[in-house]
Amino acid sequence: MNRIHKLVVLAIFLLVAIANSNAQEVDFTFQDPSMSIEDRVDNLVSQMTLDEKISQLTNSATSLPRFDIPEYDWWNEALHGVARNGKATIFPQGIGLGATFDPELAKRVASAISTEARAKYIISQSMGNRSKYAGLTFWTPNVNIFRDARWGRGQETYGEDPFLMSKIGVAFVQGLQGENPSYLKTAACAKHFAVHSGPEELRHSFNVSPSKQDLYETYLPAFKALVTEAKVEGVMTAYNAVYGEPASASTFLIQDILRNTWEFDGYITSDCGAIGGITSGHDFVKTRTEAAALALKAGTNLNCGATYKLLNKAVEEGLVTEELITERTKQLFKTRFRLGMLDEAADNPYRNISPDKIHCDEHVKLAREVAQKSIVLLKNRNNTLPLSKDIKIPYVTGPFANSADMLIGSYYGVSSNLVTILEGIADAVSLGSSLNYRSGALPFQANINPKNWAPHVAAESDVTICVVGLTADKEGEEVDAIASSDIGDKRDLKLPENQINYIKQLIEYKKGPLVVVVASGSPISLEEVEEDCDAIVQIWYPGEQGGNAVADVLFGDISPSGHLPITFPKNVDQLPPYEDYSMKGRTYKYMTKEPMYPFGFGLTYSKTEISNLKLNSKQLKKDMVLNAEVDIKNSGNYDIDEVVQVYISPKDTTGGLPITSLKAFKRISLKKGEHKTISFTIAPDQLKIVDTEGNKVWRKGEYQVIVGNSSPGKLSETLGAATAQKVGIQLK
Repeated sequence: MNRIHKLVVLAIFLLVAIANSNAQEVDFTFQDPSMSIEDRVDNLVSQMTLDEKISQLTNSATSLPRFDIPEYDWWNEALHGVARNGKATIFPQGIGLGATFDPELAKRVASAISTEARAKYIISQSMGNRSKYAGLTFWTPNVNIFRDARWGRGQETYGEDPFLMSKIGVAFVQGLQGENPSYLKTAACAKHFAVHSGPEELRHSFNVSPSKQDLYETYLPAFKALVTEAKVEGVMTAYNAVYGEPASASTFLIQDILRNTWEFDGYITSDCGAIGGITSGHDFVKTRTEAAALALKAGTNLNCGATYKLLNKAVEEGLVTEELITERTKQLFKTRFRLGMLDEAADNPYRNISPDKIHCDEHVKLAREVAQKSIVLLKNRNNTLPLSKDIKIPYVTGPFANSADMLIGSYYGVSSNLVTILEGIADAVSLGSSLNYRSGALPFQANINPKNWAPHVAAESDVTICVVGLTADKEGEEVDAIASSDIGDKRDLKLPENQINYIKQLIEYKKGPLVVVVASGSPISLEEVEEDCDAIVQIWYPGEQGGNAVADVLFGDISPSGHLPITFPKNVDQLPPYEDYSMKGRTYKYMTKEPMYPFGFGLTYSKTEISNLKLNSKQLKKDMVLNAEVDIKNSGNYDIDEVVQVYISPKDTTGGLPITSLKAFKRISLKKGEHKTISFTIAPDQLKIVDTEGNKVWRKGEYQVIVGNSSPGKLSETLGAATAQKVGIQLK
């Protein structure tokens, strides 16, 4: 052996010796699942170097070979199905789930999503795929209030009401995270904290200073419910600033509210690029190093982005300490231990979920059920619907009648089973029906060819079903809505002009009734054509089974049962300025103008009668529960689901009080002719109001308890809602 060979062998020997020495120095006690998570985290993180800890504070956490810890990317999506990660069941978009008014259903959906996520994670790990979107930390749900109908991302939320948002959101988190006392099934994340709902174009730079009343009455309740009731594992901060502090560096939001008041014990992540935006968007500090230090000190554990890679420099400059980095790192490993990522515990029930659960028949059936229950019947003149399956000449038309893209909304997965409206109707009608189809109109621009026979087909048809609306290309997140001239938002609430003109042509030529099916993630104004439409159906972005679900409703296999989770204004002129975050004039709670369709509204094919409202007391003191009992009867000819809603309205709304507020709701099934007595319990805390200082207080005075199947008001009953029952109460 020559001298060079000897040196090479010696070098290899030394490297192996050093590696073995390092490996022996590691205390692997943290792998013991019988220890408390706190002890395991302390044991692991205390052994890390500063560089190793910093490497774990960005979404793309590097591997730690000496601890046998693989790389992990925290960025994963599951808004309405496992998203951006291959084959998965695509459920209706979030706003559609809100329209079901069904928390139990929301929990079932989220449980199906987390089951598929676990099965996919097991496969991904086995093949060494640890890329973005292949993990178990899901950045969903979006519980920002849909305060303005122009917001393109409103489709991701469950609507405009904080109570409805809380109930659906809590159930969704519970379904994602599972019920095992030792392990999370997946980790949910409440976003975007806080006071964040557009404009998309300004989201990286605007500052919001809401009144304390609006903050605690409207913008924070859903986040509070997810943290304190659902024990959500993650919270994502928003891009914008609140009261002058960028949300990712807000000690008020993160320390005062999340950690100290709500006692949140999960991880906090920035939105992607938001920490860098502390300098580039907000000009709050001069350097990215300062931005990293500021966010870390405020309490943001995880940086979606790369700014935290400058924390070494921040330590050198004395902006942060290694001790603080240690504390922020520990919180992240709590989540990974809770997910069972770093041990082989046999008692983890989520380690062996079979791949046959991915896009299984059960989940596809559930997607169809959710879509059915999300569809809102807005108009049904002369009982146009349901249609007979034996109709001789049905005509299906419109730019989205045969669109698979329309079904999926934003943040979606991939399915081999997308059922368009045309396909669903084709499967539903008789084989003897002369079903015809033409698209008739381009979605977002005028037809290029001036010749168009499509409107004339309506003159030969027994019914014309026209599918119009938007897609996530037109409304959505700023970087995805490629057909939006307003960076993902809407300038007005109208359909694209070409679609309006096409509906007008159909109205001119039609022989039979015109059924307009509207697909969108937000309110659409039909002012110019509503009067001449015989039936109007709002389907949102209904997921992979949308076509079947729409056909189920149109042809009477299912009575429509969705209710609007957001007010549909007549036009954009009814809205306050988009940039104004005051709730005055917004949502059903504060809007004084008459909308086109009210919050909570939705027709069925039957008739609901509400009667005999009884309360346990008409005079309540601070510690008294309000119990309400009411009779509900289906006096029509169809089996239905109905959503019974309880509102409380103060006689005196001075001091910024809402005109009315949803306090309880129940979705019930009623056979034709069936009668049920249902009860509601409203806790004393729900009877308190939020004053101008943001405090929840017991305000004495007169109130009305209103029970109906839509929000209170003459318009609801004019449009066909049941006559509401009202009883006065006094808070003493």
